[in-house]
Amino acid sequence: MKNPYEVLGIKEGASEEEIRRAYKELARKYHPDKYANNPLSDLAEEKMKEINEAYNYLMKNKGSYSGDYSRGHDSYQGHAGSIYARVRNLINQGNIMAAERLLKENQTGEAEWYFLSGLISLRKGWYDQGYQQISRAAAMDPSNPEYRFTLNNLHRQNAAYRSRGGNMDSDNCDACDFCTCLLCSDCCCECMGGDLISCC
Repeated sequence: MKNPYEVLGIKEGASEEEIRRAYKELARKYHPDKYANNPLSDLAEEKMKEINEAYNYLMKNKGSYSGDYSRGHDSYQGHAGSIYARVRNLINQGNIMAAERLLKENQTGEAEWYFLSGLISLRKGWYDQGYQQISRAAAMDPSNPEYRFTLNNLHRQNAAYRSRGGNMDSDNCDACDFCTCLLCSDCCCECMGGDLISCC
């Protein structure tokens, strides 16, 4: 694994604030949602994994780096970390059942476990459960930008849906209301990398 400072493009000994700022900039640049249906999506996904690993390592080790990343790194190189990486790959491949099975077999109670469990729930269309799990992950690790970014996206989509739905007269529920609800659900799913309504 590369030097995490090099991955994030910052100098060694950078402050936590500098590490967070660098992470946010790179996450915006390489987030998989920006590369949906793009030939570069696989490269962006790999880059994002590398960025997440570097960020998590530096934050867990208070910005220190011993030069031997794999020996001290327990988030992604350890047993739980390798499980999380496999679960992420399965989610990205659309193999939700296998991802869920692997995650359930390795319950750790860590923030990453709840975050991935939330992503799986969202892919299955269980939006309330997914929201609760991602909220829990963000509460357990409030410094993780990926958790906060995902939770904020869910907040925005929920607010937009409620504001549109609140303007409708409940006595006039028809097929249009059903379509609106279905399209909103598809948007939520696509935001997390899935696709509720596939285009032919």
